[in-house]
Amino acid sequence: MTERLAVIGGGILGVAVAREILRRRPHSDVTLFEKEGRLASHQTGHNSGVVHAGLYYEPGSQKAVLCRRGVKLLEAFCAERDIRRIACGKVVVALSDDDRARLDDIEQRALANGVPGVRIIGAEELRELEPNVSGIAALHSPATSIVDYAQVTTELAADAVSSGAEVLLEQEVTGLRPSRTEVVVSTRTAAGDDEARFDRVVVCGGLQSDRLAEMAGDGPDPVIMPFRGEYYALKPHRRDLVNGLVYPVPDPRYPFLGVHVTPRVDGEVMIGPNAVLALAREGYSWRTISLHDLVGMASAPAFWRFARRHWRTGLREVAGSLSRRRFIAAARAYVPALRDDDVVPGVAGVRAQALDADGGLVDDFRISIRDRVTLLRNAPSPAATSALAIAEHVVDTLALP
Repeated sequence: MTERLAVIGGGILGVAVAREILRRRPHSDVTLFEKEGRLASHQTGHNSGVVHAGLYYEPGSQKAVLCRRGVKLLEAFCAERDIRRIACGKVVVALSDDDRARLDDIEQRALANGVPGVRIIGAEELRELEPNVSGIAALHSPATSIVDYAQVTTELAADAVSSGAEVLLEQEVTGLRPSRTEVVVSTRTAAGDDEARFDRVVVCGGLQSDRLAEMAGDGPDPVIMPFRGEYYALKPHRRDLVNGLVYPVPDPRYPFLGVHVTPRVDGEVMIGPNAVLALAREGYSWRTISLHDLVGMASAPAFWRFARRHWRTGLREVAGSLSRRRFIAAARAYVPALRDDDVVPGVAGVRAQALDADGGLVDDFRISIRDRVTLLRNAPSPAATSALAIAEHVVDTLALP
């Protein structure tokens, strides 16, 4: 009997899972549901395009293991499909003695994770690599690269479809009813409501993952809070300010990596992101406001516990969002030649940040299983880098023969 499987979510993770199921079980009946009119509409299509090497992650964590595996799989896939990937390298720049001390910890993590070629360099070698970057030292990761994840998603989807997957766009999942024998998936489409039955379902819902999990009967935690990351773009004549990726030393208290300078494969050079609480789950600007989403945030105890801890940081991020001068000053600290008029407003993305019930930020990937439903409840960066490895891991949980 053919096994019927559904994947909910048309970002890189959902598409990679659908493809991996059919790689293992080519005779399965696989359906992918995406509520938007195209794949990679949200986090996948709004990220910086960095292929993370695995510098920061706790050795042995899912992030560390799946990132390193994911890099290898992604690099091989890009080579097979002739997808442009640029190995531009990355420097993490220390501006103070405290930063310099943190570099040692990052280097040890990177080495434990098997990141190739990573090493600490002094100010003189930093200037050789990045003449316009200033710092007392830096961690150099020559293996870090950039790619267009939307293009990768399109190619993965082509693989899945050629293997028999059905991709249904503009199909919003409104209900999940698991039982011992099957899962009923309810959807809303332009033509009306519908439902279908599956043996197993995998939910890769990103910004909607907690709501989809509750539909399946899972608990409310962790809850998703949307953090918008805004970018500026260097004007074309100033794109030569950097040769590769330039990052500050991250604050260990937060999962965000700070405002950095990021070349992209299309030639643009982005500066950002910040991290401001969005006013809608899919709020890519201050003008996008959802009363439903705001009520959901305000009714979550985890949000208020988080806000009490980090309100000062939140105010600082909002100030940077509203002031170009403040925003660019963060990058100018290590790129002194950068001027306020070197940039124009760029793209923005929204990160699905999971909060535990105590208000703590969930850092590692988190997967839960409810009857016949497998739920990706937290898949932050480096999820795009790790997508093919996460897909392997998720399909392992399905116990497919």
